[in-house]
Amino acid sequence: MLKVFICGGSGYTGSELLRILALHDEVEIVGVTSEKSAGMKVSELFPAFFIYKKLKFESLNTEAIKNRADVYFLALPHGKSQQVAAELLQAGKKVIDLSADFRIKDVRIYEQWYKTQHLFPELLKEAVYGLPEIYREKIKKARLIANPGCYPTSVILPLYPFLKKKLIDTSTIIVDSCSGVSGAGRKADITLSYCEVNEDFRAYNVAKHRHTPEIEQEVGFASGSSITIDFTTHLLPLNRGILSTIYASMKKDLSTAEALEILKEQYQNEPFIQIMPEGELPSMKYVRGTNYCYIGAVVNPRTKRLILVSAIDNLVKGASGQAVQNMNIMFGIDEAKALRSLALSP
Repeated sequence: MLKVFICGGSGYTGSELLRILALHDEVEIVGVTSEKSAGMKVSELFPAFFIYKKLKFESLNTEAIKNRADVYFLALPHGKSQQVAAELLQAGKKVIDLSADFRIKDVRIYEQWYKTQHLFPELLKEAVYGLPEIYREKIKKARLIANPGCYPTSVILPLYPFLKKKLIDTSTIIVDSCSGVSGAGRKADITLSYCEVNEDFRAYNVAKHRHTPEIEQEVGFASGSSITIDFTTHLLPLNRGILSTIYASMKKDLSTAEALEILKEQYQNEPFIQIMPEGELPSMKYVRGTNYCYIGAVVNPRTKRLILVSAIDNLVKGASGQAVQNMNIMFGIDEAKALRSLALSP
């Protein structure tokens, strides 16, 4: 039985890890931390998680927990994972970090966008970006996984096959992404309260969202060139889900059918990628509570531009589900273990 420890279990990504791993028959959760809820039973904070009646939140003390598990999920705020990850790695443990602390390879870019010093730049070289559909072989051998951000997952997966084949003009990429409120985290913030969000739809962090350099880095790796994109995020009055629409001019004339065939060829063996039939596009309802990414494509015959649309659950494929998928790969477990659930309907 694989022993699992969750650092930061009272936030949305931490609680989602608890929910998903409740279905995993090859793991045992041996500990979970929360500074605000230390001493409280998990089932007290989250009554829906009644199976965790014996599991209590505890304060995070790396020295005290470093020998209790085989793998550690870090669902901590950006900037807080660095030290914990370094100490756990020093103890010979495997770490899956759900923050942005190890996603960006250039320490200067990380510090510029996240406004905090990176104390372990040497670990940035070692960290594997945890997008299984692209880096599966590296994930198998990794001891430190930088779990991707939710928006980047929804953008990189649709673009990757076309960048790899050098079929689009990389200077023309525009991304519009819409997310549910849980993407902002489980915190008290007046701008995220019910009355502020309900019956509203707005753009935020325009031209300055912190996922921008992560997307640019990975699409740049895919294309073999430096890429700058226009990335605009929007807040939806929904609990969860991301819908991204991506626009790019093509270097070669393609039909919609041909664009879809490129996607199908790339992802034909991927358990969590669903390519929509021609004439159909993804909906957030298709992915709610699941680890799936749905992708659709349209080529505008008038502008000759490729339009890609993707949908994911920001808390599952965009965070905790992908983290569990990475864990399964790292330890040679069935990659889809505990992740096969379909979307709630309605």
